[in-house]
Amino acid sequence: MHGEPELTAISLGGGVQSSVMALMAADGLIKPMPDFAVFADTGWEPDGVYRHLDWLEGQLPFPVRRVQQGNIREDILAGTNSTGQAFSSIPAFIRATSGKRGLAKRQCTREYKLTPIETELRDLLGLGYRQAVPKDVLVELWIGISRDEIIRMKPSRQEWIRNYWPLIELLGMTRSDCKTWFAERYPGQPLPRSACIGCPYHTDAEWADMRRDDPKSWADAVLVDAALRSPGRAENFGGEMYLHGSMVPLSEAKLRVASRQVRLFGNECEGMCGV
Repeated sequence: MHGEPELTAISLGGGVQSSVMALMAADGLIKPMPDFAVFADTGWEPDGVYRHLDWLEGQLPFPVRRVQQGNIREDILAGTNSTGQAFSSIPAFIRATSGKRGLAKRQCTREYKLTPIETELRDLLGLGYRQAVPKDVLVELWIGISRDEIIRMKPSRQEWIRNYWPLIELLGMTRSDCKTWFAERYPGQPLPRSACIGCPYHTDAEWADMRRDDPKSWADAVLVDAALRSPGRAENFGGEMYLHGSMVPLSEAKLRVASRQVRLFGNECEGMCGV
């Protein structure tokens, strides 16, 4: 039986919901005060997210621990996953040689987000490599999912981690509520959305915003998208891969910004990205 948590931690994605959750905890609006926040860095966030994290650290009374396992951008370019195997971890769109279309298996959340967070938690518990977590040890991990994304609530796969979603379970807040709360308290301070620059789950509106407002990130996404179709890739991964669902080069994609395109984070198995 688990009792009180040994540690209370915030999974800090660096985006809207997790930032607001951390700031509300700092103000005592969500209790108890967390021991720390942990940011799993994929190595491919927009510059604005890293600037926001630097600012956010100065607002919080508890430490922010930044952890990283591999660099998703460099791994994509190398055609490997975080452990060096010849495998694509991102859910890129694939046109198979047979003409069939589909999505590559998504493993990036597990490899670049959850695994480094769990490794950090184990280290803080004083556990050695592959050492079993004692049955009476519990860590409570706060995840910044809001009420409008309730489908993303998933229990941890680890028995020693108890996921908690205070924005939903305690406050019933939506993403819009979070943005309003932040704007009222920090007028003029940017509040970015956290996501890998080349995430295939971007909507057309998000791609268009990037192209207009962050040309550096857009150029990098276009470069990586083209690299997905470098010689030999189709044979290794079962077909041509693209970051955009239209399966044309990202630089040529028609971005239907007026359409009611659905965000695909509902397919995200662990509920850890984009918050």
